[in-house]
Amino acid sequence: MKKRYAFLVICLLAISVSFGQNRYQVGTLPTLNISKSLNNNWQLNFKSEFRQLFKEGITNSTQNSGYDYVHTDAAFVVSKKVGLNNKLAGGFLLRFTNKDVIKRSIQQFTIINTLSNYRLGHRFASDQTFESDQDMQLRLRYRLTFDLPLNGQTVDAQEWYFKISNEYLNIFESKDYDLELRLSPTLGYVFTDNNKLELGLEYRTNDFVNNNTRNRYWLTIGWYLSL
Repeated sequence: MKKRYAFLVICLLAISVSFGQNRYQVGTLPTLNISKSLNNNWQLNFKSEFRQLFKEGITNSTQNSGYDYVHTDAAFVVSKKVGLNNKLAGGFLLRFTNKDVIKRSIQQFTIINTLSNYRLGHRFASDQTFESDQDMQLRLRYRLTFDLPLNGQTVDAQEWYFKISNEYLNIFESKDYDLELRLSPTLGYVFTDNNKLELGLEYRTNDFVNNNTRNRYWLTIGWYLSL
């Protein structure tokens, strides 16, 4: 089973390389994620992301630019566990840029399947983005996540784990449509049961349906705290 998923990772990476042309961006995505369990299977989550761009341009061109601080996100999501492995969630996000405060509403449904010593997660989500002087943007999303302990059968304190996710975003704005693909391999370390750190790479590609491909490569650093 591990070999099959390793083969899947290689195939997905090969697909991402095939899009390696046209416009590109390289940057970092540090993230802070804090969750608090409440009564009756409710949970409150706060997530903040700090997006920084270090290089942007066009492949095989001298039209490149350097560092830019893109935005800061603050997202608040409330979720409730329904059934053994399912969770419903909803919330909102505020995105602070140097020109505007962008607002986004969020709805999602998550299914977690634990199989032997690995887990599969399915997330179905939608969100609506509201920005000044722009039409409302609707995104319909599906993400598949696979995570595997690197020591033993389960992930315990002071142990490493591997996680990879593949996400598809259908983006609608006025009469325009775009499809974005995301691939993110991650290595995580559990300090304690309520404190862990993840380090990975995230590849995003979009606008290829319009023959104007944009590729983005992010170094992701995520700190997760449970209160």
